[in-house]
Amino acid sequence: MAALRTWLSIGVRRLHCSAAARAGSSWRLEQGLSANPSGYGPLTELPDWSFADGRPAPPMKGQLRRKAEREKLARRVVLLTQEMDAGLQAWKLRQQKSQEERKQGNALKPKGISLRSTLGHQ
Repeated sequence: MAALRTWLSIGVRRLHCSAAARAGSSWRLEQGLSANPSGYGPLTELPDWSFADGRPAPPMKGQLRRKAEREKLARRVVLLTQEMDAGLQAWKLRQQKSQEERKQGNALKPKGISLRSTLGHQ
């Protein structure tokens, strides 16, 4: 009986879930994937079941949460894109104004008789 007990204690594998849950996450990140394989994909996105008559199942809480997160991200992207467009337009206007000022500063100055006449009036 003691031999059986020692054999069982040696033969039983001990599983630890903490390291297994993160296994391969660095590789997945390097490949441009999510750290968690359940983050997205058909197993995450598609419904688990449907009605027998073919109607789709109502969305689950996780699906609704992910949809809300995506909508929030899309709104943020649109807002930031609009801000970038407005900033580029303002920058272009400033560049045009500075070019016009440079052109006026580099304008031809009067010479000869017209210069003497303007100096004589002062």
